[in-house]
Amino acid sequence: MPLKRFILEMGTGNDLHGGDYTKAALRAVQDALHHSSLAFIRSLGLNSKEMQVEVIIGVQEPAKVDAEKVKASLPHGQVTVKVIKGGLNVPEGDGHDLAVIASAAVAVRFQMP
Repeated sequence: MPLKRFILEMGTGNDLHGGDYTKAALRAVQDALHHSSLAFIRSLGLNSKEMQVEVIIGVQEPAKVDAEKVKASLPHGQVTVKVIKGGLNVPEGDGHDLAVIASAAVAVRFQMP
């Protein structure tokens, strides 16, 4: 049975002081989640444990994101997290502070006949 995408939601998150890429990524995922409702799962009698959740995070320094923390933040489904180059770094003029902006895409798929 093929996987069918039911939801694709985007979000942005930031860490305004401190340059914490994981914090920005977590906020981006939460932003995406707060823009969607999965009411169709109950309405269609689907099992949320069978849901495939694909998360793609874009930040300027992908290696600085703890993908396991991002994965653990998702409440349902079988989650995969991919971190790629993207997002935006905004340095303070004096170089002592860094604002990190992360982008997130969250796709929800189910196997359908």
